[in-house]
Amino acid sequence: MNIIFTGGGTGGHLVIALSLAEAAKSRGHRVMFIGSTSGQDRQWFSESTLFEEAHFLETTGVVNKKGLGKLGALWKVFKALLASRRLIRSFGADAVVSVGGFSAAPAALASVMTKTPLYIHEQNAVTGKLNTILRPYAKRFFSSYEEGENHCDYPVNPVYFENARVRDRVKTIIFLGGSQGAKFINDLALEIAPWLSSGGIAIIHQCGAKEEERVRAAYREMGIDAEVYGFTTKIAELIARSDFAVSRSGASTLWELCAARVPTFFIPFPFAAADHQFHNAQYILKYDCGWCERQGEELSLKLQEAILSDIRPKSERLGNLIAPSGAVHIIEAIEKGNNAG
Repeated sequence: MNIIFTGGGTGGHLVIALSLAEAAKSRGHRVMFIGSTSGQDRQWFSESTLFEEAHFLETTGVVNKKGLGKLGALWKVFKALLASRRLIRSFGADAVVSVGGFSAAPAALASVMTKTPLYIHEQNAVTGKLNTILRPYAKRFFSSYEEGENHCDYPVNPVYFENARVRDRVKTIIFLGGSQGAKFINDLALEIAPWLSSGGIAIIHQCGAKEEERVRAAYREMGIDAEVYGFTTKIAELIARSDFAVSRSGASTLWELCAARVPTFFIPFPFAAADHQFHNAQYILKYDCGWCERQGEELSLKLQEAILSDIRPKSERLGNLIAPSGAVHIIEAIEKGNNAG
């Protein structure tokens, strides 16, 4: 099969495109990527040898534009749609796989126009606006939050499963602020650090590059030997060493922690589109596998209670929410869907 992957803008979308394309190529399929000149698409794939071809079309988000700006953005999408239609035909595409984000709009719409089977992977518990529009036209819709035929295991790097273990008590805690950091989580970590230290709990803290100097200085002033990172590529290794996490609830991080069986105290980013981080975390709470609290005051006591609780049952149950090889299973479903005609 010749498969086109499209979508991006942010790392959350692009990591799925990468996982699915790697799985497709490992099964002997030809793969192409269509993304945007905006966002992170070119940073991820302009030099990649994974795809036979990678194309970056001039598009921007439409939803956040007003007036003439919106018209200009729509005109760019229309021109990119025509270019995508040509690419679909020249590549002889058998399927287009959209991972969402504004980058996906031209190629996903072109797949509908050319009657090329469209498959959609939705990363979040709240379906994005583009995916909501295109879902009725898709041959298959994949989600880790829905039950039934649409359910799929989230594509997670195998290393998280390889290092998974059941946690029974908290000896090491990790605070995860994401690549950009999260000041609220950083401040919460510093607030609770003396209590953690007095209990002999080691601290790993990924705080974001902008906050690194401040956070390091604060720990130093308290005389606490915390392991601090601004940004690191060793998150999987750090998570494997941890027994408990405090984190935002973006989809990729949430499912990586789930795969590693790390009980997590989620604090959703309050300004995420459609409040999707809160709803992502609710899926974990539905099966009593973690905690979720809105960003606000007085979380320190609630976090202490969670750390002191019996975490083993939650750690055990996390292993039931996700299985390995999610990307391969999605590609297998696409193969089956196309063979069915």
